Amino acid sequence: MLKLLSNAVIPLSESFDSQPCVRRLVSRDAPVDSIFDFFLANKEGPIPSGFRGYFFFKKPTQTPPPNSFLLEPELSYLADGDVVRLNPKRNGLRTLYRKRSPHNFFLLTERCNNYCLMCSQPPKEIDDSYIVDDILQVIPLMSPDTVSVGLTGGEPSLLGPALIKIIESFKNHLSASSLHILSNGRGFDTAFAKGIAEGHHPDLMIGIPIYSDIAALHNHVVQGDGAFDETIRGIINLKRFGVKVEIRVVIHKLTYERLPDLARFIRRNLTFCDHVALMGLEITGFTKINLEQLWIDPVEYQDQLAEAVEILSQAGLSVSIYNHQLCLLKPSLIPFNVKSISDWKNEFMPECKACKRMNECGGFFNSAKIRYSSHIKPF
Repeated sequence: MLKLLSNAVIPLSESFDSQPCVRRLVSRDAPVDSIFDFFLANKEGPIPSGFRGYFFFKKPTQTPPPNSFLLEPELSYLADGDVVRLNPKRNGLRTLYRKRSPHNFFLLTERCNNYCLMCSQPPKEIDDSYIVDDILQVIPLMSPDTVSVGLTGGEPSLLGPALIKIIESFKNHLSASSLHILSNGRGFDTAFAKGIAEGHHPDLMIGIPIYSDIAALHNHVVQGDGAFDETIRGIINLKRFGVKVEIRVVIHKLTYERLPDLARFIRRNLTFCDHVALMGLEITGFTKINLEQLWIDPVEYQDQLAEAVEILSQAGLSVSIYNHQLCLLKPSLIPFNVKSISDWKNEFMPECKACKRMNECGGFFNSAKIRYSSHIKPF
């Protein structure tokens, strides 16, 4: 697991800017071409001049330039082209973007109008509007070769017009990158859905969860009265204006039995959606609190999962299985398996060491150490 947040950034120079800032990292061989660039001293050698600031992993023998900071060894993965947010007053540094990673996600807000039983990012009712400003600074600093970017929350639609502004910035600066937004779908009334579509992003998809074909059960899972109806209406509004939609289903003890019924509901009512992801549980956030009512060994719902996949695929829908271990899936499900867990929190258990198919397997969230299947068996 990579450490994306550090509170051990030590100023090395008496003179440094104390305000939080977003900076791109530049290695020794790159020229200074932006006032946003910090030099990353990850090799021995002379310290070049002209940079806005400097990061070191070892204290330099010569007098460090202004705005110099010492980084802890756990951040040694940082490389040329990465983007970070530095907060000198709190000795803090957060990695926002990694150029070499295929898994770049941005948290847009911690606010949410759902309170899901298995929420991995428990909502906070706070003013975090500074995040939008940070992201709008990050986007122009990202590599144009970035394949895909994810936006998540909290609930991104709560940003209103600011979300549209972010989407437009991605279109203007990273038009070749696909953009995926995770949302509960409740905020996409006709006007907002139309505004999203009018941004004309060339490759935008919004992932929206549906947890049951029964409104009351979906509402219970998300802890929101009327959430099911608002979510379905939001999906319809987005598709009306041509926005791609992915349906996301997190499988747990409260939802697995009706998984085939949900697949039939989607087949009857939502075949115009672009993708369906059937997802394993991440044991973090509220899931840890509600673990006993949510946890079920994936082996126990293989029949329901196989039936749901068959229903969806026979209806012509694109369907994938996320966050599952290959050795637990029925053979018929393996072609649908996707390695979906972000690289910075993807791990394997001791039982996996001898497995010959680890490169194909989805692996585990690092939080799965709390509880995982007793049926893990290497190929």
